[in-house]
Amino acid sequence: MKNFLFAAAENDAIPHCKAGGMGDVVRDVPRQIAERKDKTHVVVPSYGRLHQNGTFKTHLNFSLRGVDYTAELYEVDGKKKIDLIHHYVIHHPEIEAGGIAHIYHDDPEEPFFTDFIKYTIFCTAVAEAIKQGAFGDLDVVHLHDWHSSLLLYLREYHPGYKTLKEIQFVYSIHNLAIQGIRPFMGNYASLQNWYPELPIDYQKLMDYRYQDCINLMAVGIRLADTVHTVSPSYKQDVMLPSSRPEFIGGEGLEEDLKAADVEGRLFGILNGCNYKNINVEAKGEIYRNTVKALFRWLQDEDKKYKADFLAHTGEKIMQFVGNRPKFIVSSVARLTEQKFYFFKRSPEAFVEILKKLERVQGIFMLLGTGAPEYEDLFRGISYENKNFIFTNGQSESLIDSMYLESDLYFMPSLFEPCGISQMLAMRNGNPCLVHHTGGLIDTVEHMKTGFAFDGKTYDEKIENMLKVFDEVLDVFEKDKPTWKKIQTAAKRKRFTWKKSVNKYYEQLYKL
Repeated sequence: MKNFLFAAAENDAIPHCKAGGMGDVVRDVPRQIAERKDKTHVVVPSYGRLHQNGTFKTHLNFSLRGVDYTAELYEVDGKKKIDLIHHYVIHHPEIEAGGIAHIYHDDPEEPFFTDFIKYTIFCTAVAEAIKQGAFGDLDVVHLHDWHSSLLLYLREYHPGYKTLKEIQFVYSIHNLAIQGIRPFMGNYASLQNWYPELPIDYQKLMDYRYQDCINLMAVGIRLADTVHTVSPSYKQDVMLPSSRPEFIGGEGLEEDLKAADVEGRLFGILNGCNYKNINVEAKGEIYRNTVKALFRWLQDEDKKYKADFLAHTGEKIMQFVGNRPKFIVSSVARLTEQKFYFFKRSPEAFVEILKKLERVQGIFMLLGTGAPEYEDLFRGISYENKNFIFTNGQSESLIDSMYLESDLYFMPSLFEPCGISQMLAMRNGNPCLVHHTGGLIDTVEHMKTGFAFDGKTYDEKIENMLKVFDEVLDVFEKDKPTWKKIQTAAKRKRFTWKKSVNKYYEQLYKL
């Protein structure tokens, strides 16, 4: 039996520990490993809350900033009890919950200031737990994004954690654009302040653009035994330089990624999707679930400033309870540049889509929270357009209803390492309209399993997005056999974790 450790910032196998797709991966891959009769331990930060009903396992003592630190390791229950999977959280008072999904901080003045501190404590505590044997004798440690890459720094440079070199370390890139860049020195949230006793290997650690800074995404790429992008097409994208906004590629790390590829360390393996034991909402509940979510949010203290808008949305949705629109377009995502740049830069294009929907008595339903400027944009458009339902919050039952009851799922991502939403929509026979980039190229085929747009320039992309949207409506209205064929083909596609994890074992884990 092989023994794995997953270290990450998110884990959707435990309650209230997900902000994005990374949480899905960290939930699903251990389940597939368990099916192969191997054991997995999954550890995430407690964020001051996740340890509260856990079972205390051990104290973890280590030095940071020249000061003695003690963190606590707790084992916690998963949403489902699965043999061979154990879930843990690391608690320390300085590992605080942020404002984004009660996980991440957003420090506009000094990006990554608070998150650097909490993930430094987390990674050092995990290194100590590995050294103490808290997870048994490990064969593989699988790290996810920059939040856990400091484990590789400790493995490489800290004399107390040299034993970590005996273990295979894998590094998965979920979002290359967020890199965890902090100063080497001269700042409280700097490398030298937290590890004053360790020398700084500038060449191996630095960000090429800001050479007085460590780039923690680069640390993962440079120091891991194997590096993984979450789709084959994204692997090709990231080895090319970015040319914003037309193309998002390596984001300054393309040379490191090309070097990893030449060394035989870089692999692109598509994420999977869960097709078993799915929670399914009853059909016809989409508007009721919207109203239920709105009433719950109206009672939340942090939603008070949105109360007028929530009431406006509730009033708008009521007209559809007994009078279903003929065509529902939906989108569920964090409101960020990655997901909705096209609509932020060209809001008139989004309004044009809403006008096109009027001719088929259609509506657009968007659910999400995120950057304030994106929330403001969509609230403003909602006030002005009767057929745009913007649900500014998070609700699992409503999300399930949207995937189940929509006619088209819209995913105009500026870039997409893999994407899970298109897979979830397709699982329900819901065709997707996507920007053909990254993992969306690997999952959606134009006029076969869905619809796709692209273009050489930004203007061409917007023009093609509107043109393809017209094509979608034409097929839906005038060519029902083709529409049914696309729906059926989308539903039949299978992006299984079994297939993906077989490749993990062969290419990433070398087992």
